[in-house]
Amino acid sequence: MDVAYYLVGTLTALWVGFSGYSLFSKQQFVVEPLEQYGVPRSWWNWLALAKTAGALGLLIGFALPALGVAAAVGLILYFLGATATALRARSYKTSVFPLLYLLPVVATLVLQLAR
Repeated sequence: MDVAYYLVGTLTALWVGFSGYSLFSKQQFVVEPLEQYGVPRSWWNWLALAKTAGALGLLIGFALPALGVAAAVGLILYFLGATATALRARSYKTSVFPLLYLLPVVATLVLQLAR
């Protein structure tokens, strides 16, 4: 069980961290949906910081489990909010993308709590 937790947690942190980096660097595949959803540009760096902090929190959670749980819960709320934002913008074809980030974060949390 520990191996699964470390593997899933690491891959999840890398994926979410890449998403944060992509938003910090204003990659087109991230920027286009945010513009379509009507997310103000002034929020983008804060959203990128939240993703990056969550990814780091997942990794630090290997040593400090409470921080890992807090990071996972924060990321779950983040990606639920992102899904709601996509649905509110009626962007049904892109609303699946936040869910693709949400699922491994939930899996990481479940595996951590099962330890």
